[in-house]
Amino acid sequence: MNPQLADLQFIRPAWLGALLLLPVLAWAWRRRQRRRSAWRESVDAHLLPHLLDARAGRGGAGGNALASLCGLALAIVAAAGPSWRAVPQPMQAGGDALAIVLDLSSASLANDLQPSRLVQARAKIAGLLRAHAGPVALVAYADDAFVVSPVTPDPANVAVFLDALAPDVMPVDGSNAARGIELAGELLGQAGHPRGTILLLAPDAGTAAVRAAARAAVAGHRVDVLGMGTPAGGAYRGRDGAIDRSALDPAPLRAVAAAGGGSLHPWSASPETVLAPAAGGAGGGGTDGGLVPEDGGYWLLPLAMLLLLAGFRRGTVLASVALCLLLPLQPAFAGGAQPPSGDLWRRADQAAHQRSVAAEAAYRRGDFKAAAEGFSGLPGADAAYNRGNALARAGSYAEAIAAYDEALALDPGMEDARANRAAVEAAMRRQPPEGGAGGAGSGDEGAAGTAGEPAGGDGATDRLDPADAGDGAAPEAQSDAAPPAAEQAAAEQPAPGPPPPSADAPDADARAREQALEDAQRDAIERALEDGAAEEGAEPGPADRSRSTAEAEREQANAAWLRQVPDDPGALLRARFRNEHLRRRAGER
Repeated sequence: MNPQLADLQFIRPAWLGALLLLPVLAWAWRRRQRRRSAWRESVDAHLLPHLLDARAGRGGAGGNALASLCGLALAIVAAAGPSWRAVPQPMQAGGDALAIVLDLSSASLANDLQPSRLVQARAKIAGLLRAHAGPVALVAYADDAFVVSPVTPDPANVAVFLDALAPDVMPVDGSNAARGIELAGELLGQAGHPRGTILLLAPDAGTAAVRAAARAAVAGHRVDVLGMGTPAGGAYRGRDGAIDRSALDPAPLRAVAAAGGGSLHPWSASPETVLAPAAGGAGGGGTDGGLVPEDGGYWLLPLAMLLLLAGFRRGTVLASVALCLLLPLQPAFAGGAQPPSGDLWRRADQAAHQRSVAAEAAYRRGDFKAAAEGFSGLPGADAAYNRGNALARAGSYAEAIAAYDEALALDPGMEDARANRAAVEAAMRRQPPEGGAGGAGSGDEGAAGTAGEPAGGDGATDRLDPADAGDGAAPEAQSDAAPPAAEQAAAEQPAPGPPPPSADAPDADARAREQALEDAQRDAIERALEDGAAEEGAEPGPADRSRSTAEAEREQANAAWLRQVPDDPGALLRARFRNEHLRRRAGER
């Protein structure tokens, strides 16, 4: 027997029950065929075998029906999900998120873990972030708990806060592990993780923390504990300046882990050991989840489709195929004044957005005619307003006014369209009567005035300046009437005559050209030498020395200013936690 057939199984075996309907369909089809025979309705049943050829029609309708039934059977078997091999399936990261809860009270400065618990905790959390491939969050608590980083799929987003963790970022000192567990559970629930792991890093905990762990377990979260410290304990300085002592108390921590369905790990445990229960859960670690059957039903679908074609009447299949081939050939008007319509790949609104983006790009690069054509046919007052701006820039004032009128008809409150319409009208009045193509071309830039970007979906802001609307036509219109003052003054002065002839004139001209060529070569060589000297660290020229001095002074000023900025990486966390603490206190009142 084939080994692959020995491993055959069905992923969705309930679909096989549909095979029981095939005999019913065959009987119904057979009965319908018998009723459709005119001879059977007019001739007695015992005479039919002597009058009709039993072989007639077997190769036609009967064969098509049999092929259709076989195709249905294959389709049902494919839907059942036949599988004859298993493939490794990695678990999806994110099913079991990790929320780290850190005790950031003054006790974290105890020196029983050298050099301090805080430094060791930062290193431990960094190792956990490297070992855990799923979503992770970080919560710090003292008298109250605060979110250092919400649930994120990238552990690097949490690692950036590690150096800023210190007891002085907490608004009030204390030890409220229960609040840290509750906040971690809230983060996991809000992020859509019904099953997660809460890892508590603390030297001790109270009965309230045990109850909070039990509530987290009921919500579907596992609570593990990592004992931070040693039973011998260590000294630390509190916020009041007094020297206190803190020691690891395993009993309440073990009670918290038991209530949360987790384990208590010693501080020397490796990150992989601490995260092992989480990785074994519902897909938190992103490791291999074992072998799963591969659905091979898609191999049967082509044969099933070919067999089902026989169930169609003659000519219907060809017509259906021809219709499907003609669908992509339907024209989609994407240019000119035709409104955008959808096609096989884009809806009508998507085609309109694409054309609007292309028109805005043409407007920005100065192709106002193409921009006006692109905005034509687009719906909305903004499209009409943008078309008016493009037409005004192109010098088509009458069409621009019509576009502004259309925009105002759609949106009577569009003040920018009203102002631009008045500016274009002012430009038309200032145009000279004999202004032909040249006048229109010179006036389009003036009509645009201070126009900026085309209006987007959030409003129209491209306003033309009436004062500048006709300035573009003025210079060209006045060029024939009166020359500029500088040109007129130059025209009144007598032109200098040629120098007196000299026998040495050709030699003088040649020497002048040679001197100019030598000067140009000397300047090029000096520039090349200065560039090379600057690259090699040689003495720069006067201009370079002045520039280097200015840059050095500016760098020194910047460095002095930076030295005045206090080096406080936890300032952001401190301000955020303080504001959150004040808001909570205000809410309690």
